[in-house]
Amino acid sequence: MAARGKKRVAEKSSEIKSKRAKLKQNKTSQAGKKPKQVTYPAEGKEKTESCEQSNIISVPPPVSAGKWKNKERVLVFSSRGINFRTRHLMKDLKTLMPHSKADTKMDRKDKLFVVNEVCEIKNCNKCLFFEAKKKQDLYMWISNAPHGPSAKFLVQNVHTLAELKMTGNCLKGSRPLLSFDPKFDKEPQYTLLKELFTQIFSTPQYHPKSQPFVDHVFTFTVADNRIWFRNYQIIEEDASLVEIGPRFVMNPIKIFQGSFGGPTLYENPHFQSPNMHRREIRLAMAAKQKEKLLVKEVRKEKQKEEQEVMMPDVTDDVFVTPAEQKPLNVDREAPERQMTKKKLKLTELKKKIRRKHNGPR
Repeated sequence: MAARGKKRVAEKSSEIKSKRAKLKQNKTSQAGKKPKQVTYPAEGKEKTESCEQSNIISVPPPVSAGKWKNKERVLVFSSRGINFRTRHLMKDLKTLMPHSKADTKMDRKDKLFVVNEVCEIKNCNKCLFFEAKKKQDLYMWISNAPHGPSAKFLVQNVHTLAELKMTGNCLKGSRPLLSFDPKFDKEPQYTLLKELFTQIFSTPQYHPKSQPFVDHVFTFTVADNRIWFRNYQIIEEDASLVEIGPRFVMNPIKIFQGSFGGPTLYENPHFQSPNMHRREIRLAMAAKQKEKLLVKEVRKEKQKEEQEVMMPDVTDDVFVTPAEQKPLNVDREAPERQMTKKKLKLTELKKKIRRKHNGPR
């Protein structure tokens, strides 16, 4: 039984070697191929030498005949607790980067160093990791696994492809151009980030899943101490740009020497955490409410204050007429009712009727 198993393994290995040799031969033959010459017959004409030469068409060799050397693989995944917008953003980035790989969501309890192990398992040397906190704040890690460096960003103003509905469009899997702001060459922290962005977002040449066309641009611009990401289509006619999407803003927090940790190479002094930003908004609202209450109290105090006493005018009493004097003693008890003539007659009649009934005593 063991001998049979060894024979099968040897046969399989020989088959694999033969297949590899055939593939290499095909690649070398494609690379060294010259354009084909195809002739088509002319209708209703006699075959002459000049006519035959005019009917020859040259077909160029395949474009992607080169060898795939730059084997960059980017792992794009996230932690648990992300909302629908970040999920759609991840999906858009995966469609734009054919050299990317996906993985299941990482648990919140796991430490960030575990990401390096996941990259090693997935055979990836770059990583885009989205970390969600409080179900409203989104952080993005860009790392060169497993040795570093790595950078942490706060992602703001996220707009996905489905949300924008722009007029621009590009081929799926086509290779992008990367356009950087001139600030990326002036300051050292931006030059390091530029190198990370080029290695992660640029599609390797002759990648099996890529298309041999360049029809869109990724732009990275620096404004307001933040990095703004945009994706534009290149129109062939006049080389004008039309936005495709997605778009988002990256606010740099820290750059680390290692992958997901290590000594800090750069810390952004202009960065303000979202918790502090929300706290300041709450304090501002509370200060407005206090001001309103103070204004109300001041109004009440002004109303209570006595008005300034004016000097009496001599001419005020000229046209005053004396009013009738009222009696000093005021009756506090109600006056007795005065009996009318009709009521008096009725009472007398009632008395007479009673006497008749009762009789003389």
